[in-house]
Amino acid sequence: MAALRRPAAGLARSLLRPGGPGEAAAGRRGVRALRRSPVRVLPPQAERRSPAPPPPPSPPPPPLPAVERSSAGPGLWYEKAAPGDRRLGKVVTIAKSKKFRDHHGKVLLEGHRLIKDALEAGAVPQTLFFSTVGHLKELPEAELKRANLVKVKFEDIKTWSDLVTPQGVIGIFSKPNHAKMSYPAAQLTSSLPLLLICDNIRDPGNLGTILRSAAGAGCEKVLLTKGCVDLWEPKVLRAGMGAHFRLPIVANLDWESVPSNLPAGVQVCVADNNDPGAQAETASVPRGAAPDNPKAPVKSKPKVAAEHEDEEGAASVCIPELAVQYYYENWTQTPVAVVIGGESHGVSPDALHLAASTGGKRLVIPVVPGVDSLNSAIAAGIVLFEGKRQLLQRHKQEDERQKFPVVG
Repeated sequence: MAALRRPAAGLARSLLRPGGPGEAAAGRRGVRALRRSPVRVLPPQAERRSPAPPPPPSPPPPPLPAVERSSAGPGLWYEKAAPGDRRLGKVVTIAKSKKFRDHHGKVLLEGHRLIKDALEAGAVPQTLFFSTVGHLKELPEAELKRANLVKVKFEDIKTWSDLVTPQGVIGIFSKPNHAKMSYPAAQLTSSLPLLLICDNIRDPGNLGTILRSAAGAGCEKVLLTKGCVDLWEPKVLRAGMGAHFRLPIVANLDWESVPSNLPAGVQVCVADNNDPGAQAETASVPRGAAPDNPKAPVKSKPKVAAEHEDEEGAASVCIPELAVQYYYENWTQTPVAVVIGGESHGVSPDALHLAASTGGKRLVIPVVPGVDSLNSAIAAGIVLFEGKRQLLQRHKQEDERQKFPVVG
């Protein structure tokens, strides 16, 4: 056993002596260790799951400039618009966009007279832009307290305005509701059993002038059918001269809902230029179509019992026969509504059917042969003021009968 241990001990000494095989193996292991990739040391499990530190807080926004407020009277304050005030840009948007007006329920009014009429009728102001404090003194102070008053430069108002000579005051109002308005007492006391139906009036100037004539004649109400220009379009407002706030105006009606907006027992008449000597026979025309001259007499065609297809494949309807008379003859024995047709299509078949259902007539305004049909605003003025004359004359005669009764 001793002999066996000695060789083993000698082998160990030979492996460890310098230059021996043991030293070479150790050297090779050291080289391999140096060639290995470094080991990434992972943090403990709890630290790996900890949330990332929050980002540094953002700097606070710059403070808004202080609003400069001034007094325009007891309890009446206004502010001066700062450069770049976004509210000023809304003025042009409201004025030019019907979609914006309908979606947001806002309208734009310009000028002392129009704004004063609106405030006195109960329209709700939101923001009023003015160039000098003197403009506010011309408006009802109690109503101005409900609005946000903003003083701006006259140059800015001149830029927004469509007028050649701006008046220096523009207001944004909530879209008025005719059922909630308070109309002038003088208008109510002068009201007559006379109504107006506008049928596809598309010219803003014409519609505004028609509304002004209706207010001047003492109409009880005005109905606007679908197809008419927007009631709150700036040109309509300017031409109306405050008529929007002097009598009820119901807009955007379809013909099915028109009768429900008329008083009981009313007779519907249509203004026309047909020759009363011509026979107003039943004719059929495509629905919505119109002759080149919408006021010209309708050519006679065979009477049709039901709708049919014309040569172009469009559905055709019968136009009912109406009695024809001059506008200056008596047609106001009962409450009456007058239909004024549009510039391009004239009186629609729906209007004629409504007139026929109430026993209405065609009211003819005779013109010299060869002269084109009258402007719709002119025709409305002629017929409405003739209706007013007839109604006042009838009321005068009734009053005289009551004062001096006939004794039989």
